[in-house]
Amino acid sequence: MTTGADGQRPENGDARAALQVEVEVTHDIGLHARPSVSFTRLARSFPCHIEVQVNGSGVWLNGKSIVKVMGARIRKGFVLAIRAEGTGAVEALEALTGLVERNFDEEKSHARSA
Repeated sequence: MTTGADGQRPENGDARAALQVEVEVTHDIGLHARPSVSFTRLARSFPCHIEVQVNGSGVWLNGKSIVKVMGARIRKGFVLAIRAEGTGAVEALEALTGLVERNFDEEKSHARSA
């Protein structure tokens, strides 16, 4: 569930409330190149400001930066806190959370077939 700083879901007209969700990475390899590109491309499609924190580190990274996301070396089992602020923040968090939960829309059959 998406909540504001006060723990309450903001009303649709409240575009300035900072929202945050947490989601565990279940992708077997984590955020390697393809998932990182998928994540940042989706994040850039929203006009709001998006940041990511890994495992409660206290360091917030630009969620629209492929360099920052890949540089975080996010692995399976890591917990991402995703924070968004501005117009479209609710929709952005729902879309990004869904992407992570769907394992970045990658099929498990990326292995070479004989």
